Amino acid sequence: MREKKPIILKSPDLNKMQAVYIDQRTKIYIALNADPTKARNRYLERYGVKKTM
Repeated sequence: MREKKPIILKSPDLNKMQAVYIDQRTKIYIALNADPTKARNRYLERYGVKKTM
């Protein structure tokens, strides 16, 4: 019989990332040196959300 190997998932450390607020309920985390405006626009384009800023 085979032994099951444990699945090890490493999640990113959110303390080393910056939060970008999309709206009241949504925030995403990006690298510290990334541009928050570009990240917000990419998110809105990807999910087809039409927001007026």
